[in-house]
Amino acid sequence: MGILDDAKDAAKATGEKISRTVEDTKERIGDRIDEAKAENDVKRAEAERDATKAKNDYKESLRD
Repeated sequence: MGILDDAKDAAKATGEKISRTVEDTKERIGDRIDEAKAENDVKRAEAERDATKAKNDYKESLRD
């Protein structure tokens, strides 16, 4: 029965390792998605800032 127990332990350890690897990969993907969303928010805010500045500059030029 020793060989059977060893095989069960090895299979269990392999399953746990695969489970941890899948979970780590899932977390990495989630982190990259969060990073991309944050980068997109920054770009959107910068574009809005630039558009507002351009609008204000145009209005100022009309006042002159």
